[in-house]
Amino acid sequence: MPRPHGFTYEAHLNGTVRITHHNHPATTLNGDRATRFLTEVTGGDLRLVMARWTGDYRRGNERTARNRLRNRRRQPLPHSGRG
Repeated sequence: MPRPHGFTYEAHLNGTVRITHHNHPATTLNGDRATRFLTEVTGGDLRLVMARWTGDYRRGNERTARNRLRNRRRQPLPHSGRG
């Protein structure tokens, strides 16, 4: 799976953190969530942390893939009881 890229963040003086993805707003964190994000971003992989906090690490196609015919479990054929 490709690693997330295109994320940037700005920490403002009022304690707000704004995360953008390819220059489009992804999320804004305030208060305790902004503080937790800033401590986590300094200790880990910057891109993965921002992708996880914005929810962009999933693309939303997991349900679609699970429901595809080829990905469904094969149902056993009914057994008639005769030999």
